[in-house]
Amino acid sequence: MRAALYSAFGDPATVLAIADVALPEPGPGEVRIRTTLASIHNHDLLTVRGLYGYKPTLPAVGGSEALGVVDALGEGVEGLQVGQRVAAASVHATWAEAFIAPARMVIPMPDAIADETAAQLIAMPLSALMLLEFLKVEAGQWIVQNTANGAVGKSLAMLARARGVNVANLVRNAKAVAQLQALGIEHVFDTSQDGWKDRVRAATGEAQAAAAVDSIGGEASADLVDLLGLHGTLVSFGVMSGEAMRIPASGLIYKEATVKGFWGSKVSQAMAVEDKRRLVGELLQRAASGELTLPVDGIFALDDITAAATASAQSGRGGKVLLRV
Repeated sequence: MRAALYSAFGDPATVLAIADVALPEPGPGEVRIRTTLASIHNHDLLTVRGLYGYKPTLPAVGGSEALGVVDALGEGVEGLQVGQRVAAASVHATWAEAFIAPARMVIPMPDAIADETAAQLIAMPLSALMLLEFLKVEAGQWIVQNTANGAVGKSLAMLARARGVNVANLVRNAKAVAQLQALGIEHVFDTSQDGWKDRVRAATGEAQAAAAVDSIGGEASADLVDLLGLHGTLVSFGVMSGEAMRIPASGLIYKEATVKGFWGSKVSQAMAVEDKRRLVGELLQRAASGELTLPVDGIFALDDITAAATASAQSGRGGKVLLRV
């Protein structure tokens, strides 16, 4: 079968190439899925660069989430059948004509959910929903998040709204403001404009934000602490700036604030099976009802992996880049 393979860590646009590899066989408790559409996530590109928390043995096939059709069942698999339309995330080697997934990670997809949504429905939106629960915010309270135009940021804003939680969404230019507003996301603030913090405070009210999500680090961390209310929680979700979080001690002391880290992969592993099923069920319901929309910036053929990786690495995208296999 054809697959997007890399034999060295580095720039995805340079090290990824289409190669013929053996068709994998499912082991006990596994299924083989013939790929329809596969997502390209930021963590996938970091993995190819060798900069993510997980490093595969080389040579390796890229990708971690995809939509497809069950093609073969391993020993002992129940509840799934050949020909069934399914999605899987937190797996490996999805940028290929077929991939292997543990049966417990495979989610049957309702016909009401389009392919383009189903191919990206689990990884980022599930991280957003797990993050929402991790923050322990209640209906009527506020979250403030930066990089709100990212995949997780958009999903968090929509899922929080569906639960009655308010979100102040921070972005860094007018184009990003327009992108979020076009998706029906409210309370979007352009941090390149003077006085943006005052506008956030006016929106969040006297209590201010109960929680904040930081995907940037550096001075952006201090900005979020400044917007927290008493006993607020700051969660580190990413470090796009590459800089250490700069948090003034006074902000922590006088607000009695808490700082936590969040890695979706670890949270998912520790989560009880019934809780994960509940969250996935909510995602399916929100997507089918239109409360959760997942835009697509572009769809590339698998053979165009170099162009697809390049497009996915661009800032200011309006949605996810997908591979059609």
